[in-house]
Amino acid sequence: MMPATHTQAPSESRLLSPFFSFFIVVGAQISVGVLGFERIIATFSGQDAWLSVVLAGMTVHVLVWLLYGILKRGEGDLVAIHKAVLGKAVGGLLNLYFIGYFALLAYTVIRTYIEIIQMWMFVEVYVWVLFLLLVCLAYSYVTNGLRVVVGLCVIGLFVSAPLLLANYFAFTHANVSNLFPLFEHSPQAILLGSKAMTLNMLGFEVLLVAYPFLKNGPASQKWSHLAVFTTTLIYTLAIVLTTIYFNQNQLNQTIWATITLWKVVDLSVIERFEYIGISTWLFVVLPTICLLLWAASRIANQAFSIKQRTGLRLLIVLLFVCSFFVVGRKEVNQLNDMTAAIGFWTIITYVPFLYIAQKVKLAVIKGGNKR
Repeated sequence: MMPATHTQAPSESRLLSPFFSFFIVVGAQISVGVLGFERIIATFSGQDAWLSVVLAGMTVHVLVWLLYGILKRGEGDLVAIHKAVLGKAVGGLLNLYFIGYFALLAYTVIRTYIEIIQMWMFVEVYVWVLFLLLVCLAYSYVTNGLRVVVGLCVIGLFVSAPLLLANYFAFTHANVSNLFPLFEHSPQAILLGSKAMTLNMLGFEVLLVAYPFLKNGPASQKWSHLAVFTTTLIYTLAIVLTTIYFNQNQLNQTIWATITLWKVVDLSVIERFEYIGISTWLFVVLPTICLLLWAASRIANQAFSIKQRTGLRLLIVLLFVCSFFVVGRKEVNQLNDMTAAIGFWTIITYVPFLYIAQKVKLAVIKGGNKR
């Protein structure tokens, strides 16, 4: 195990049972992306897009396994592990990077959800108005601690379930033959589709910060893997459904496929179900925003001795200012592409690097102790 480093451990009353890691991971991964990821994946792998989703889920399972290897040996959060493995200076720079990283993820989720509201409901509303409302709402939850945020994740999961199940009204209009021929696309196309899933699978890295808040942290690993399996299953079922409902030409022109499927829902008491779905999806998006802002402000607190509430306020002001610079669908697409690229290289390269660096550091320490 790594040598002890100074970090502010959470009190017993703030700890969570291991199974809550399930809600943390699901809350981070099931967000605004599920409403329109299908077109992006199908651009690369067509009717075999479901294979790309499964491959992405399998990759995340491996990364979660590596992540828990780091956390179990480190006996602390990301800040303590950085200091023990990479030293105070380099670790401090990386802590600063992850503050920006989690803040960027939160900003992307907020801005993308606002784009949906503008496109489907309130065309003329100002971006900054909705942005301010969302960050103020998130602030009220994050300042009450991780337990409240995780409780919000639990609510979000139960809210999303009936909304996603409503998609199956589209089965009556489905054409299963759209899934065939199977395995028509090359391995390269499948891999590119899997890479395009990155933005939807990000968020599990919050465990690097939340781990000390879990009672018997190692016991939470099975729940985290179950969460990844659940999110992969949700995304797989969603893309299979859209593939059999739309042909490939239609899917390539449908930006928000899941929302479009909500238009098929025919209930006598509700005329425009997609309005209900988009509005209610706030309870799914909000937990993701809160988790990411909590992680960013927690790192600031642990690494730079800034009060978490103060760090959160600074982050919210910064994100609010940035809301004036991303306007229009084109800029939102560019933001999503940039965030996906940064997220991809962060999880694919840095998590394995930290895993290996930690093992090397432990081997060196162990060898030095034997002398």
